[in-house]
Amino acid sequence: MVAKRIVRNGRNRRPRPKLKLRGFNNLTKTLSFNIYDVCYAKRPQARKEYLQYIDEEYNSDRLVRILTEVTEIIGANVLNISSQDYDPMGASVTVLIAEEPVEPKSDQVLAHLDKSHLCIHTYPETDSRSGVSTFRVDVDVSTCGRISPLKALNYLIDSFESDIVLMDYRVRGFTRDIKGKKHFIDHKIHSIQQYIKRRILHQYHCVDINIYQENLFHTKMLLKDFKLDNYLFALSSADFSDGEQQKIRAILEQEMTEIFYSKHIF
Repeated sequence: MVAKRIVRNGRNRRPRPKLKLRGFNNLTKTLSFNIYDVCYAKRPQARKEYLQYIDEEYNSDRLVRILTEVTEIIGANVLNISSQDYDPMGASVTVLIAEEPVEPKSDQVLAHLDKSHLCIHTYPETDSRSGVSTFRVDVDVSTCGRISPLKALNYLIDSFESDIVLMDYRVRGFTRDIKGKKHFIDHKIHSIQQYIKRRILHQYHCVDINIYQENLFHTKMLLKDFKLDNYLFALSSADFSDGEQQKIRAILEQEMTEIFYSKHIF
């Protein structure tokens, strides 16, 4: 895997003049995450405890706090919050947002549903055969107007134990300038990596798949530093023989590689 490095957006560059619009900025910008945390817990009790830990650590209250912070980071205002914990596990939160402070009324809340919202869902999963447990988080940050979801990138990656991160960014719709010309994007972007801190990028192998003419940008990241003890739940590497450690490492690397490439390769 080749890590593609992009110069940080805005460094050593003159600020671009603001685009003068005829009216409201009608562009919709959506940032979608799949974040994975992988763990090895072979014993049934250990798998049960891992799932309980994840369910408690990332319950709906914690997710509400994360999305509320995201709202502040991107400079938006909360209209409405809906949250739910599930039995036996998992949680979901949806936050409707607006660019300007708004007194939430029923019709306004509905009007913003397809424009500006944040949502997050968790999916704990375990495999009794391999001993691998995987915690997946889906996050969508969809905004309109001047608000950019890209500002929340680093905070969201840091908010979870992110072994693998798959990200999609797309811009849809159009807005008109004062001369009536349509603009299908209002900012320059070559890669999602432009908006990720160098500190974070150095920790991951990164791959881009971008379709510039369609304003579609995809980046996936796989954690470089593989320390077995970081992936063992309720145990340490000292509890296993060298042969067992090698086998567990192979199982975990297979799981992470297949998730990264989104297909069976072994």
